[in-house]
Amino acid sequence: MTTAKSETVDSFHRGQFHVIQPLGQGHRSGMDAMLLASLVASDKPLRVADLGAGAGAAGMAVASRLENAQVLLVERSPLMAEFARKSLALAQNERFSSRASVLEADVALTGRARVAAGLPDDTFDHVIMNPPFNHASDRKTPDALRAEAHAMSDGLFDIWIRTAGAIMKPGGQLSLIARPESIAEIIRACGRRFGGIEITALHPRTGENAVRILVTAIKQSRARLALRAPLIMHEDGTHKFSAFVDDLNNGRAAYRRRR
Repeated sequence: MTTAKSETVDSFHRGQFHVIQPLGQGHRSGMDAMLLASLVASDKPLRVADLGAGAGAAGMAVASRLENAQVLLVERSPLMAEFARKSLALAQNERFSSRASVLEADVALTGRARVAAGLPDDTFDHVIMNPPFNHASDRKTPDALRAEAHAMSDGLFDIWIRTAGAIMKPGGQLSLIARPESIAEIIRACGRRFGGIEITALHPRTGENAVRILVTAIKQSRARLALRAPLIMHEDGTHKFSAFVDDLNNGRAAYRRRR
C-alpha cells in the first residue's frame, strides 16, 4: 500500500505487522529480514537487539511472533530510524509496539562511547544482524542512503560481531544472514567471542548455488562448527516457496538451532 510518493506501508507475516519503508531511497526489507527473524526461538522472556535495523522489519518480525520478546532496533541513519519509529506507531503494530523501541546509534562505537549511546555490556539474550553485503566492486546505486546500507567496508563483520559480543549476555545467541562469500570473514570475526557456529546455506532450487547463508553462534561457547542441511527456497520448476521456507518467511515457524 502506497501512502505517499516517498514511502510505502508494507505487510509482513500475512498481515500480522506492517512496516513503513522509503520508496526509491534507502534499504527496503524483504525475505532476508524475515529469515533472519526466524532464527530467534525462545520460550523464555528475552531481550533482542537488531543491529542496523533499517526501518525495523526483522526486529518487528521477532516482536510480532514472540510475545515474550523485548526488541531494540538499533539504526545509525536518522532517516531510517524515523521510519522505524513511524512503523511502531502504526495501529496495525499496536499488539507489540510497547515491547519494541528504536535507538539511533552507530554499531561501530566501542567502549564508553557505545555504552553512552545506549548499548551497555552484557545486556541482550539475542543479537540479530543483516550487515551491508555489497563489495566496492559491485554495481553502484545512485541513491546515497541505499549505497550506505548495502556497501560493505573492510572489517565490517569484525566490527559488528565485536559489538554483538560486547552487548550480549554470556550464552546469548548471535544470528545473521549474509552472502556465501562472506563465510570466512564471519567465522574469523567470531573468533574466541562465539562458538557453536551453525551455518545453513540457502539455495534457490535443487542443484543451484547458494545465494545466502544463515549463521548462528553462542557467546563464549567452545562447541565445534556445524554445517547444517541446506534450505531449498523453491519447489523444482516453479517460483512457489517450499512449505518450510514459506512458514519461516511468514512467521509460522522458527529455524531453531540443533544444539
